[in-house]
Amino acid sequence: MKADRRTFLKGAAATTGVVALGAPAVLGQAKPKVVVIGGGPGGATAAKYIARDAKGAVEVVMVEPLKEFVTCFHSNLYLGGFRKFEEITHTYDKLAGYGVTLAHQMASAIDRDKKQVRLADGVTLAYDRLVVSPGIDLKYDSVPGWGKEHEETMPHAWKPGAQTKLLKTRLDAVPDGGVIVMIAPDNPYRCPPGPYERVSMMAHVLKTAGKTKAKIVIIDPKKTFSKQGVFQEGWEKHFPGMVEWLAPDIHSGLKGVDPKTNTVETGFETYKNCALVNVIPNQTAGKIALDAGLANESGFCPIKPETMQSAKDDSIYVLGDAAIAGDMPKSAFSANSQAKVAALMIRGELTKSPTFPARYANTCWSLITTDDTIKVGGSYAAKDGKISTVDSFVSKAGETAATRKENQAENMGWYSGITSDMFG
Repeated sequence: MKADRRTFLKGAAATTGVVALGAPAVLGQAKPKVVVIGGGPGGATAAKYIARDAKGAVEVVMVEPLKEFVTCFHSNLYLGGFRKFEEITHTYDKLAGYGVTLAHQMASAIDRDKKQVRLADGVTLAYDRLVVSPGIDLKYDSVPGWGKEHEETMPHAWKPGAQTKLLKTRLDAVPDGGVIVMIAPDNPYRCPPGPYERVSMMAHVLKTAGKTKAKIVIIDPKKTFSKQGVFQEGWEKHFPGMVEWLAPDIHSGLKGVDPKTNTVETGFETYKNCALVNVIPNQTAGKIALDAGLANESGFCPIKPETMQSAKDDSIYVLGDAAIAGDMPKSAFSANSQAKVAALMIRGELTKSPTFPARYANTCWSLITTDDTIKVGGSYAAKDGKISTVDSFVSKAGETAATRKENQAENMGWYSGITSDMFG
């Protein structure tokens, strides 16, 4: 343990010129310390912007166990054959150049009283401000008959990486005439359009392979879903007869699944020997946030809309999928936008620099098939005790092919821009 501690201290000193551990700083006497948990669109963006804009006045440590980050956003495009896996995989190598110390470990606990984060190896990191951006955890008990031990048989692919590759392999193996059943999650969940873009990409792959007798059935606990009208218009246009969406009043409830036989039972029908069952379970904020008492009864974390501070602890900021962000969806764009607000506020607090009223933005693009992309988004501000919509937009039915193709160009440009913004 001592050797590990010494190794970490040497690495921190080499990267930032300061030691990353110790008592919280006394403002005006030592460099303030910021710890960031999570290296996704929220965490990586916050760490980079705090370190960069503070110009060495703040010590920043980012805790992220993975050395490579596979984006959940655009993983559907990998599934559909529009992206290579390497193209959605990124490293954190450039963050050190901004003054961010990387701790490639799991954060095991947060001690809010002592203002410390304990790492998996027992090392503790002191903080003056803490950014918690752990993403989501899956509620394995939300689908009867399915659990963590079944995610290889019935993959979720809602956390990117090995599961993404597994789902792609299973999809490519679906025979013509095979049945795919997707079990969609209840609200709230990561990326509201995500399951339905995934269905589009599945249908695209099947049609491209000439497997037009295959069918995708969506068992949904929700009465409506994001961009429903334009998704269903696209499915009817491009994949007639291949996609069937069942609302709860039609399927009469999910009774359970049997991973041994790839069977899905609803009150309406039982689907036996499915070629593929994609279970996307209900979700909560990442475990570290729950264990620290930052969540409420919903399983997600309330925040102050003006700053992204935790409603339960002013020293902590909660970003991205883990946060209850009012009208903002749980998307990568949202997390990136929230991170910039939090970074501004943290830098202002710790360096006595100016801050400005919070403004947030989001756009979610969804590819239906080649050059047919729809989108939804808006701008947001703190109002009436939450992050509220200022204005919004959504793709309309009947748009021209040129508009949809332009949307896809925006989509690809945005991906390039946000990953550059996150990772340097």
